[in-house]
This record gives sequence, structure tokens and C-alpha cells, in this order.
Amino acid sequence: MNAPKRVLPPIYFLISLIVMVGLNFFFPLIKIVQHPYSYIGGVLIVIGTIMNLWASGYFFKVNTTIKPFQRSTHLVTVGLYQYTRNPMYLGGIFMLLGVALLLGSLTPFLVIPVFMWLIQEHFIKVEESELQETFKDEYLEYKKQVRRWI
Repeated sequence: MNAPKRVLPPIYFLISLIVMVGLNFFFPLIKIVQHPYSYIGGVLIVIGTIMNLWASGYFFKVNTTIKPFQRSTHLVTVGLYQYTRNPMYLGGIFMLLGVALLLGSLTPFLVIPVFMWLIQEHFIKVEESELQETFKDEYLEYKKQVRRWI
């Protein structure tokens, strides 16, 4: 029997982007970031993209799955994973923050904590449980040394 289809993190990210843009245009409230400071958002988008590509590259290098809800065959603890246990999710947050800065109004920023909470509840906690079950003490030691976010 096929496993049920689940909504994956990129979909949460895209929905967040759409909501941010919609809020900016329909309910901007106040402009909190003025030009040229809003262009810092472009830098954050590039940083977030690089983080995602760099972090996912380690999964491909050791030939383990990058998809949530699939069992990992290798615990990745090098590169960005030395500083955060979730560099790809953090990269997505950098990108969302960058978009919010580019848009400049208050309301897009309100989406970011909601995105973080959803990712943590629907993905990170499940992934951490699976990693602990699979890698046992190795993962517990890694958790002691590296924070979930930053």
C-alpha cells in the first residue's frame, strides 16, 4: 500500500511567500524598511539559497535521503551542520526574511514566526525523533553540541 502524500517543506515555503506578498499588497500597515536598506533583503535571499544548496550537497555526498519522513542512512554533522542542526530550514528563513525586507512593510514579517513554528512542529520534531531512533547515542551527542536553529 502506498504511503499517504504529505505536504513537504518547499510547499510551506511557497505558501509563506505568497501570503507575504499578499499581505504586503493588501494589508501593508506601515512601511518599516525604506530603500536602500530594503536591498539587504536581496543579500539574505542569496545567503539563504547558498545555505540550502551547500547543506543539501552533504546529503548527496554521503548518499542519504534529503526528504523528510524517509529514514536517513548517514548522520550529517559537517559543514553548516556543525553550527545548526537545520541549515536548510534556516536558509529558508533567511530567504523569507530577505523577501520581507525587500517588501518593506510590517505584515510580511508576521509570516516568518508562523513558518518557523509550522516547520518545527511538522518536520523538525519528527526528523529529530527518527534520527534519535536510527543513530541513538551518536545523535544525542550531536544534539548536545549543536543547537536546533542557531
